[in-house]
Amino acid sequence: MERFLPLLNKAKVVMGLAPITPNASIPDLVCMKGYQKCTVIIAVDNGNTVTGSAITLKEATAVGGTDARTLAFSRMWANMDTDASDTLVEIAVASSTFTTLTTNNKNALYVIEIDADDLDMDNGFDCVGVGTANAANMVLSVVYILHAPRYAPTLDRSAIID
Repeated sequence: MERFLPLLNKAKVVMGLAPITPNASIPDLVCMKGYQKCTVIIAVDNGNTVTGSAITLKEATAVGGTDARTLAFSRMWANMDTDASDTLVEIAVASSTFTTLTTNNKNALYVIEIDADDLDMDNGFDCVGVGTANAANMVLSVVYILHAPRYAPTLDRSAIID
């Protein structure tokens, strides 16, 4: 068990959205006050006759979504067939949104990197989250990894409380 402590002392792992078919589901937001970086991991498991989910980012002044607005981003990394490869490829994102893979019976993985400097911290926007649009016949999950701590890391510091 001790072999995992170094990572847990440097990063906070938070489930943003448990595996679900996006349909009025709203992933949690996380507070970046204590961290410089947030890596977002979105895992997708497609069934048949899939419609993808449009993915966006948002920033807010509280983890409850107060004053939420779009957070611009222009790139992400993706693996469009995790059964065949573990390679992530950088992909340009247009208009701060992309739609997940719509190929039947494929699993995909998406990674988005967020730097706290991209947030409007001067106006109190210190929380980030993923936006998911409704989809059909697929399941996705969102995991946040907050890292580059600004203060001495502790395992009990919450990222889902302002």
